[in-house]
Amino acid sequence: MANLSHLFSPFRLGRLELKNRMVMAPMTRSRALVEGNVPNPLAVTYYAQRASAGLLITEGTQVSTQGVGYIRTPGIHSSAQVAGWKAVTDAVHAAGGVIFAQLWHVGRVSHPDFHDGQLPVAPSAIPVEGGQVFTFKGRTPMVTPRALETHELPGIVEQFRLAAVNAKEAGFDGVELHGSNGYLLDQFLRDGSNQRTDAYGGSIENRARFPLEVARAVVGVWGAERVGYRLAPQPFPYAGMTDSTPAETFSHMARELGRLGLGYLHVTEAVSGQGAPSPEQRISPLLRKAFPGTFMVNGGYDAQTGEAALSRGEAELVSYGVPFLANPDLVERYRRGAALNTPDSATFFTGEEKGLIDYPALG
Repeated sequence: MANLSHLFSPFRLGRLELKNRMVMAPMTRSRALVEGNVPNPLAVTYYAQRASAGLLITEGTQVSTQGVGYIRTPGIHSSAQVAGWKAVTDAVHAAGGVIFAQLWHVGRVSHPDFHDGQLPVAPSAIPVEGGQVFTFKGRTPMVTPRALETHELPGIVEQFRLAAVNAKEAGFDGVELHGSNGYLLDQFLRDGSNQRTDAYGGSIENRARFPLEVARAVVGVWGAERVGYRLAPQPFPYAGMTDSTPAETFSHMARELGRLGLGYLHVTEAVSGQGAPSPEQRISPLLRKAFPGTFMVNGGYDAQTGEAALSRGEAELVSYGVPFLANPDLVERYRRGAALNTPDSATFFTGEEKGLIDYPALG
């Protein structure tokens, strides 16, 4: 069995003691209750089963009804949703785990069916060419979004702030801001999706303004050390995401988040369907230099490559998605060098118990 001493070593994240450096990455599972987008009671079992991770990060959780873009994804803006998440955090804590909520607003990656016929919102009225979303009618083409007015932006910052307050009420240990994968915060940051002419568009500094305002508001609720931020600097074709100067854009964002003293920066470079970029295309080493705090990497890691990243000082934490999805006891399997369960991709985003809580643990 390989030496995985770094991966299994404890880590202090602010005042939180993580028992190892393996993080369960946020993964949409599309199993919230249809009525009210309340967390499914099955989520209590799902997250508690995986509480051996040093840190659990929940699936993307909408900060408002405006932030919805997929069927059966949970929110954290109603009392019923908060109660649903409280059951989850209680179970995780009883199992000895630490859990953050990922706060999410999809922006233009949505459809009028989710908004009583109103257009989804975005920094600019730029559609995702060929983009589709899952509605209750099935795969549905995206529409051209409505550009947000400048005076509307403080209201969305407030949506994130209130969601952060609700996450605290629900018993979470902290929150992560979803600033990647072509969703609203990412849409503001990249010049391929942000062509505004006000103070929130144009220069890199202006495009970063809105996501940084959101980060400051959430830090005001939690304190900086309990807030993380997720970035994905590579092009993201599914959501039509590009930037003309990604190294400069994302390095600026990483520096500014570092100045806020955030608990961690979570960076993924492997894009679904594309794999990981070549070494010379990787931007994460630049972000590592720009961000002075705890650095978390994600994207196709296994036990050995995760250990290697930690031992080389490329990161302090490694997050795993599908391996944790299919192996509730992933930590123990890596510890023993045991075989992993085969993930069932047909149940990643649909179903109930099957593919969620029925993956076997080691005997």
